[in-house]
Amino acid sequence: MKPRAYVGRTIAIALLALLCALQLFGLLRAPALWSPAVIGVTLAPGESVALGQRELAAPLADPAHIRLRRDADGGWWLRNTSAGKQVALERREANSRTGTARPAPGQQLRIGQEQFTLTSADSREVAFTGAGSAWRYDGAVLLRDGQMQPSCPGTSIGSRARALWNRTGLAFARPLSFGGNLHCDNRLGVAYVAPGSALIRRADGGLLIEVPAADGQRIPLMLTIDGVAGNLAEKEVALAGVESIAAGRTRLSLRTDGARLLLEPQRHVALYAEPRVLLPPGVQWQWRQRGLWSLPAAGGLIAAMVLLALAGVLARCRGSWPFVRGVSTHTRAAAGASLMVALCGVAFLLVLRGGAPPGAGISALLGWAALWCCLLAPGRLGVAAVAGVLLVAVGLLAQLELGLAAMESSMLRHFQKTAALLAIGLGAGSFIRLWMGARRGLAPQARIEYGFAILAIGALAALLLQVAFGNETGVFDVQPVEFAKLALTVLTAHCLAIGLGWHAAPADASLPLRWFRLGAPVLLFLAMTGFALVQVDDYSPLILLGLWSAAMVFAWSLASRRRACAAAVACAVLALAGGIALMRGAGPQQVADLGFYADRFMVWLDPSTHPHTGQQLLLGARAIAEGAWLGSDSLLGVANLGLPGSSALLVPAVEDDFAPSFFLNRHGLAAGLALWLLQALFVLGLLQTAARANATARATGDFRQAWLGRFRCFALCGGAAFVLGHFVLSWGTNLAIFPVMGQPMSFLSAGGSHLLFFICPLLMFDAVSAQSLEESRDASLCPT
Repeated sequence: MKPRAYVGRTIAIALLALLCALQLFGLLRAPALWSPAVIGVTLAPGESVALGQRELAAPLADPAHIRLRRDADGGWWLRNTSAGKQVALERREANSRTGTARPAPGQQLRIGQEQFTLTSADSREVAFTGAGSAWRYDGAVLLRDGQMQPSCPGTSIGSRARALWNRTGLAFARPLSFGGNLHCDNRLGVAYVAPGSALIRRADGGLLIEVPAADGQRIPLMLTIDGVAGNLAEKEVALAGVESIAAGRTRLSLRTDGARLLLEPQRHVALYAEPRVLLPPGVQWQWRQRGLWSLPAAGGLIAAMVLLALAGVLARCRGSWPFVRGVSTHTRAAAGASLMVALCGVAFLLVLRGGAPPGAGISALLGWAALWCCLLAPGRLGVAAVAGVLLVAVGLLAQLELGLAAMESSMLRHFQKTAALLAIGLGAGSFIRLWMGARRGLAPQARIEYGFAILAIGALAALLLQVAFGNETGVFDVQPVEFAKLALTVLTAHCLAIGLGWHAAPADASLPLRWFRLGAPVLLFLAMTGFALVQVDDYSPLILLGLWSAAMVFAWSLASRRRACAAAVACAVLALAGGIALMRGAGPQQVADLGFYADRFMVWLDPSTHPHTGQQLLLGARAIAEGAWLGSDSLLGVANLGLPGSSALLVPAVEDDFAPSFFLNRHGLAAGLALWLLQALFVLGLLQTAARANATARATGDFRQAWLGRFRCFALCGGAAFVLGHFVLSWGTNLAIFPVMGQPMSFLSAGGSHLLFFICPLLMFDAVSAQSLEESRDASLCPT
């Protein structure tokens, strides 16, 4: 190893050891906390009891959220008494919520001063009369007297795009909303009733009448069934066959024990400094202490053993698998360790999903194993990969601090999930890097392009799944847009690399096929842009795509030596920055006249007059101010490691979009500056590897090697652009430089999909590129 690289790795090892030691110190220093393991409710027939935030250990529930009743036959019934929050009911065959009902002919629905009568209803369509018109709704489009309604004033671009698409007949599911003073789009106006006070929407294979959650008092939705009228939100539900309920995001499994109903809290459970709380008669708790070093349940251990045994069997069956002959024992051991870490990450993720997770200390051990396997693996890592490993360690530390500071159980789950995904991403990535290092030569061009095509098709399919079955937060607990970013970056890099070598390429394909190679990323880019307009009611994905596009055009201009084009892109970016500065100095009314997300800009410019919608800005600014330069403890956060309590916990989405506010509150602006330098080092490291790859491509005379160098250059530039966009948007949101935009901070936020599908592949690709370029350089310096 060269002296310079040796010094750099030594510094990285020392810094990673320090970060792991800080995590261990926080775990060892964390105080003992208790939570209810089982909540027992004992009622005589005919009795009832009110349960809420304190009795259910549910931090986000109302003080009197539900009322349980036991009838004369011993059956248990639940009534939702919350003013603005529903209760979810999970059954083996289907899930439901309080405040919902299936539409049926003859039902009457009264809200405010209007009454509607359902004339026909089935799983696909409902027809009703009222408000002087005949209405028909099919789960996507509302027809008034057989005609579609015009769009509502102030409708976002995404909503208009969805409404326009629905006219084609291939409709997206869109709810019918009751309320407001205007009939428009899918809204049925009702005087003196707030928009969205009642909904009819498509769910679980049919249509559903629903009273949505509300922040305050809502207008009662009276539904007449079999001649009996009642408030739908307070309709009593039998608990027979119900396996669990969710109140205020706290999930409680249900079972009966004779005359008792037993509720077992499983997520978002309140924690207590001592096992004592005042409870009403008939309610008892069985306490358990938080175990930071508890082992996973037996099922999780069995899953881990099965996965490890399977890996061993495959290795023995393949002999020299997964490498060609001649690879050192050190490399084999490192590859085996990386593979074991990845399989353990899969097992831990399955255990987390099963609801019986190990302690946070066990998850920390897994995360540390992934970090050290990546850093100590044979071969050159490069500046970006080393900086990325350190950034991941900082993110793990911040998420562990957040979990230990919160007096509820879900925050530690974010840390444990990140550790499991990190083990999968870095473990598998390190294994693939070592496997690729043992191979010589490139795969056939056709095979590579087929792989890129499969990647693009998979990204498009994932986006369609989210549009069809998911929402803005993802689908099946995954964010497909992160995988789409990776696919877009890779496909664009390939096509730009082919384009720059157009005349030097062998004539092995027809002209239409070659043009298709160059234009293939356009389809994926348009799909992501349309997804951002239709699925996400926000402008941050569009800004992120815009920054990425500008960066790719700039990189292409420099690679093709078109200095005028590069200068034009740079001037456009500077003009955009100047426009943001001018907008910051404008008044709220001037910004409102623009008409593009005017409400967000008005809250950004004057959050004090919008205390509810601007609470993220206000609370985030307060948390950062409390941190000052040296943190809230004036010791860079070391004195508060592992201890509960922080004002930054009040910031909405503090584990995701506003994770930087918590970091600055705990560790201060001095640590924030160090984090900024590390982030800048990561981006510059990616660009340095990209520049070296481009120089290698220019120096070689072989077309395929030149393509590989250009491909690495553009892929790393695209990855750096996306990461830089996340950094800029997240810091701008937390520091009130920009309006609030929902983008996580790379490495720091609890964004599992972003870490697994984008950051880890980017780290490994940079490491593979840096190692390959170093080997090529050494080979060129050695005499033949």
